[in-house]
Amino acid sequence: MDLFKTWLVEKYIAHRGFHDSESPENSITAFKKAIENGYVIELDVQEISDGTIIVFHDASLSRMTGQDGYVRYLTKADLKHCYLNNTKETIPTFEEVLNVIKGQTPIIIEIKNNSKPGKLETKLVELLKNYKGDFAIMSFNPYVLKWFKDNHPNIIRGQLSSFFKSEKLAFLKKLILKRMILNKVSNPNFIAYNAQNLPNRFVRKYKTLPLLAWTIRSQEEYMKIVKHCDNIIFEGFQPKI
Repeated sequence: MDLFKTWLVEKYIAHRGFHDSESPENSITAFKKAIENGYVIELDVQEISDGTIIVFHDASLSRMTGQDGYVRYLTKADLKHCYLNNTKETIPTFEEVLNVIKGQTPIIIEIKNNSKPGKLETKLVELLKNYKGDFAIMSFNPYVLKWFKDNHPNIIRGQLSSFFKSEKLAFLKKLILKRMILNKVSNPNFIAYNAQNLPNRFVRKYKTLPLLAWTIRSQEEYMKIVKHCDNIIFEGFQPKI
């Protein structure tokens, strides 16, 4: 499949849905607004203590819910008490989100997994087994991509990367991840790179793969980056060209 001729390049990608003050990131209403505006939806998934896969970005609850504690200790029953940014929206399960989107627009699923791949990924594939719609997965963890390559090679997979300047990572790990050295192992179908680090010599050798730039937050930023990428993951404005 030539991904340069698919939705991955041809439709703008709304970062955690098309969110605003009334529709928080990774919320059902943000996903509905993305559908209404014809955007691809990017969202984050992670597993909580009872094995439920939820749609939520952070490891901590504080930024999005004002509560103390870590997301991984939640149960499905707790989700209805986790209100997002002082709205009536609560943390959704991945299954709930799929039932809302229903193939109306493509989805890019960022897998938040710093552990050994397999458990979360198997559950994710099971939920997607009968889903009628376009989707792709992506992750910063190259071993997540390798798991998909080995077990479900037909699922489109993308390598997320950055220079990781503000991340607390060992120097060698940063070097390997920013240079995408493990792409030889994970064999991604596309690259999603931090726009603040583009252009760079590490992405140039992957000219045969679509390059997504994240996260673009204004039309001005978009116009600066557009010549260096094939598509953008955006938030906070409506891109036009």
